[in-house]
Amino acid sequence: MKSSHYHPDTRNEPVLNYTPGSHEAVELWKAIKQLKSEVRDIPMFIGGKEIFTGNKMKIIPPHEHTHTLGYFHEGDATHVQQAIDAALAAKEHWAQMPWEDRAYIFLKAADLVSNKYRWELNAATMLGQSKNVYQAEIDSACELADFLRFNVKYVYDIHHVQPSSSDGVVNKLEYRPLEGFIFALTPFNFTAIAGNLPAAPAMVGNTVVWKPAHTQIYSAWVIMKIFREAGVPDGVINLIYGDGPTTGDIIFRHREFSGLHFTGSTGVFKHLWKEIGDNINIYRSYPRIVGETGGKDFILAHASADPDVVATAMVRGAFEYQGQKCSAASRAYIPDHIWPEVKDRVQSMLKKIRTGSVEDPGNFVNAVIDEKSFTKIAGYIDQAKKDGIEIVAGGKYDKSVGFFIEPTVLRTDDPHYRTMHEEIFGPVLTVYVYSGADYLETLELINKTSPYALTGAVISKDRHPIELASQKLSQAAGNFYINDKPTGAVVNQQPFGGARGSGTNDKAGSMWNMIRWMSPRTIKENFNPPTDYPYPFMGEQQPGL
Repeated sequence: MKSSHYHPDTRNEPVLNYTPGSHEAVELWKAIKQLKSEVRDIPMFIGGKEIFTGNKMKIIPPHEHTHTLGYFHEGDATHVQQAIDAALAAKEHWAQMPWEDRAYIFLKAADLVSNKYRWELNAATMLGQSKNVYQAEIDSACELADFLRFNVKYVYDIHHVQPSSSDGVVNKLEYRPLEGFIFALTPFNFTAIAGNLPAAPAMVGNTVVWKPAHTQIYSAWVIMKIFREAGVPDGVINLIYGDGPTTGDIIFRHREFSGLHFTGSTGVFKHLWKEIGDNINIYRSYPRIVGETGGKDFILAHASADPDVVATAMVRGAFEYQGQKCSAASRAYIPDHIWPEVKDRVQSMLKKIRTGSVEDPGNFVNAVIDEKSFTKIAGYIDQAKKDGIEIVAGGKYDKSVGFFIEPTVLRTDDPHYRTMHEEIFGPVLTVYVYSGADYLETLELINKTSPYALTGAVISKDRHPIELASQKLSQAAGNFYINDKPTGAVVNQQPFGGARGSGTNDKAGSMWNMIRWMSPRTIKENFNPPTDYPYPFMGEQQPGL
């Protein structure tokens, strides 16, 4: 197959509506019922083999913690080493495979996500990660399929970036995988990210050790089934579950470690970067480190903003998926003269919003991921109450059935209060009301308050304030939204990532991420090689010169 004749289908996967009685709704609820009727026994997958260790850890729905979805088999240090060995053993054959053939494997995986496994993958995400049907659909079905399809397009585009040649000389760039193996460390909050982080390096010829968050293993196993059925060879992607420090000690002290693909907390990423740095003399090559980490994402309303637009951006941006998105709005700056109307609109919306199980499609908000997260978020709310912070909405929580926290809006007069700069990762939004005349000063405040720089939004009817915010906040957000909420990036439409404390900004959903997993080699071929050493300037000089 000639790459010049190859071009992938690059349409975004359509988002289904799941209206009552529709085909997709019937199939999804059937899948949910099936998953709840069984207790899954979930092994690791190393070198083509399912590994059952007997050290079984329970998986529960965060919104119904008395129910058992299944158990995963936790591994130990020996399994980490086995996964590395399997990845290295599979490397040569996989790297030598034509890139188009690797691409077709992942295009088939995308088709399986979109069709055969759509209902099971969405249902597993809903039950295991407490996502409502819409949040699961845009994540586990659409975004994962988009990552796989568009990554193929990006690889195609990269391969067609070639140097110029001259008479008698042909130059070309060969795009090789990295030496060694890649470690993919993935989060709980997006099934699509969990699938993309191992798949992206693998697509360009790398082999991978993949460790998902324990709270995402239920849907991770479905992804692994999809990869296997699509034809990913044994050893190319190895799925392990285990203790983080133990896994890291082995991974980061291995000579063949060549890259980290990470999404998670800023603190963990900084620790891993330091560990890699401490071991730099061990490695064959300088490892690639790609990370998307935390956020303290803002909404800025200008005095000209429509209060309904502001309130909707706040409610959707802060409380979809319980605020457990690194892009979720968690601080808002609202002009004083429109705040009363914005406040009334937010309160009105939140009174209508229901919190509960994903199995009731009328619930907009579901449970936070686990008890540890629940306790942390509740602690912020309790401290705010002790500190005399105004509770504009919400403020209640209950873990008797599931880990439920009401969408909570705080208002502070201190723009540096802890909930204005610390990442909470839950359904808590803090508002600072500023004087409408202090717009420029508020821009400076936003820029300096948080160590993060992931997403942000400005809302205004006037163009000048928008342009001013875009300039003054140019380094404050890697994804900047105008008259919209700061969440919902779509692959190939809004490449995603931020800098500062939010990561390396390698933009998942773009070629900038894919090229990080490649090592170009320049090849020059001379059709008329010289046969002696002298150059023309070395000829005999003319008399008198």
